[in-house]
Amino acid sequence: MRCKSMRLRNIPGADDVIQNHPVAIKNEIEQKGKWHTVFGNENPIHIEIGMGKGQFLLNLAKQNPQINYIGIERYSSVLLRALEKYDTEEFCDMKNIRFICMDAFTLPDVFGKGEVAKIYLNFSDPWPKARHTGRRLTSTRFFGQYDKVLAQDGVVEFKTDNSQLFEFSLEQVAEAGWKLLAHTYDLHHDEKMNVGNIMTEYEQKFSSLGNPIHKLIAARK
Repeated sequence: MRCKSMRLRNIPGADDVIQNHPVAIKNEIEQKGKWHTVFGNENPIHIEIGMGKGQFLLNLAKQNPQINYIGIERYSSVLLRALEKYDTEEFCDMKNIRFICMDAFTLPDVFGKGEVAKIYLNFSDPWPKARHTGRRLTSTRFFGQYDKVLAQDGVVEFKTDNSQLFEFSLEQVAEAGWKLLAHTYDLHHDEKMNVGNIMTEYEQKFSSLGNPIHKLIAARK
């Protein structure tokens, strides 16, 4: 469950920074069922899986101090960038955000049943090879894990510019026995679904190239 370093982008000292940073959780398994004590309140908990450099989650947390946010990232070198962004004057005073370096499939080891109100998946790795479909964060395999931690009325929100991954995800929602609450193939031109949208680094990049952004919101039946 410990951090993994990206083979091509390993940053010396990243693990040490994470281990010593006050908002990076080191004993996440011990917090299962007790995350409200970490934040010191009973506010809802939202998580982002594969948060990258943290732009989306940090801005979301800044706009919504009444919600607790946890960013999950598998790679220490990437999480380091999010911590560096947190340490800037714009974000460093926020108390409603934490970060964990872990593998997303172990979510049920870290969060209790019903402990998470919302899960964000933004521009997840498409894992294009057929033999890797189970690694996609919108596969039925992962929806099974989300079911173990989401509140009864909890939702999963997914954004991507990858059309094949999006079609796969729509199919997986149904196969997992979940229901599709909303979806769009062009988020930035969807007047309803784009309200309050916060862009990730990838979203800014892809949309500037003219790529339409797809989004879906799913919940259990």
